[in-house]
Amino acid sequence: MKKDRLKKHVIDYSGITIGALLYGIGYSWFLIPFKIAPGGVGGLSQILYFKLHIPAGISMLIFNIPLFFIGIKYLGKSFGIKTLYAIVVGSIFTDIFAISNLMKWGILVSAIQKYHAVTGIYSMTDNILLASFAGSVILGAGIGIIFKFRGSTGGTDIPVAIMRKKLGFSAVSGYFLVETSIILTITLVFREPNILILAYLNLFISSKICDMVLEGLPYVKGVYIVTDSKYEADIKDKILKQLNRGVTVFKAEGGFTGVPRNVLFCVINRREIEKLKDIIKETDKNSFLIINDVYDVIGTGFRSRLEQ
Repeated sequence: MKKDRLKKHVIDYSGITIGALLYGIGYSWFLIPFKIAPGGVGGLSQILYFKLHIPAGISMLIFNIPLFFIGIKYLGKSFGIKTLYAIVVGSIFTDIFAISNLMKWGILVSAIQKYHAVTGIYSMTDNILLASFAGSVILGAGIGIIFKFRGSTGGTDIPVAIMRKKLGFSAVSGYFLVETSIILTITLVFREPNILILAYLNLFISSKICDMVLEGLPYVKGVYIVTDSKYEADIKDKILKQLNRGVTVFKAEGGFTGVPRNVLFCVINRREIEKLKDIIKETDKNSFLIINDVYDVIGTGFRSRLEQ
């Protein structure tokens, strides 16, 4: 039991470390040099970095540590040691992999490009859109990996959780209010309108990549088929024989007509979608077909992501 628990902790903390590494690289190599601020503590830290010349990682700690203890006070110990670990390690990696350090150590010097003649700040690219996209993808992947191993980057998660608990805000409303306030503050401080557009672009891309890391790409589809009772048996039989897939039958009733009918449900691979559509078209052209993305399936005929 202790051995299994230790193994799980090692895996979790290793995963969080990898996520924190990507988190730091995304900020240091691409976002910070262009003042791209995707909201959150990472965005606020850029104010201290550019205005007071405090290293970005230390700036993150300045904001994050008080927030962490506020979270413990108002929300209990649910944020836990893994969140504190992710906060500290992510901040350390942000400073360690700063472009100035790489140049000092002679690492990746040939890949580093000067992008702004006035500020003299260096980045891995001189293209601000490429930097925004690359930074967003790497940052989102890092945060997703941290979440996947039950960690958290702290930051705006904490005030949003407090707003939900104390003020009754929904998570979506809380995040929108907090992130927008931070992005607008940064835009006003730096007086660069482009920051506003790039910040929201970064927020969108990093959120999508984070979700993709957590849920994966939808590799199977869940299909609901509403058909006339006289075609039901035929469609069910063809799915069983031609696709070799199981079918579940739900009892339903037409909302307008009140006529009882069955709804067929099956889970199939993406490549089987067109074949299923052909079956439906040739059997009952008036069928009502709903196709949903399915991110994981545990059961006969499918291999769960958890087992891969």
